[in-house]
Amino acid sequence: MFFHIVLERNMQLHPRHFGRNLRENLVSKLMKDVEGTCSGRHGFVVAITGIENIGKGLIRDGTGFVTFPVKYQCVVFRPFKGEILEAAVTMVNKAYDMEFQSGDIPNYTTSDGSVKIQKDCEVRLKIIGTRVDATEIV
Repeated sequence: MFFHIVLERNMQLHPRHFGRNLRENLVSKLMKDVEGTCSGRHGFVVAITGIENIGKGLIRDGTGFVTFPVKYQCVVFRPFKGEILEAAVTMVNKAYDMEFQSGDIPNYTTSDGSVKIQKDCEVRLKIIGTRVDATEIV
């Protein structure tokens, strides 16, 4: 399921990025660091949709780096048990009730040939369970 939430993160910025484009550099670094990552608590960060607030920076002793607290809005995806999803197959592992068919594109096919699963085909699946770690959802 997709959610639109507000998150906070402390961003460190090198002094060479200071100047007129400070805000743009900070937002660019935030997008590069956060989009596509996974938090066990919130799910997969799909996209940052807006910046709510950038706080006052704190200069780090001895390095010149500045840490800015950034509050941002983002779209996250978190799967739940029992949820039904549509997906594209990226890799085919051994299927339980199917037979392997060799050829140009390896695939698994039911014995009567009615269902065929191979790379790049679309499937509908049901989440039967999840395990949440600090940095991933399995």
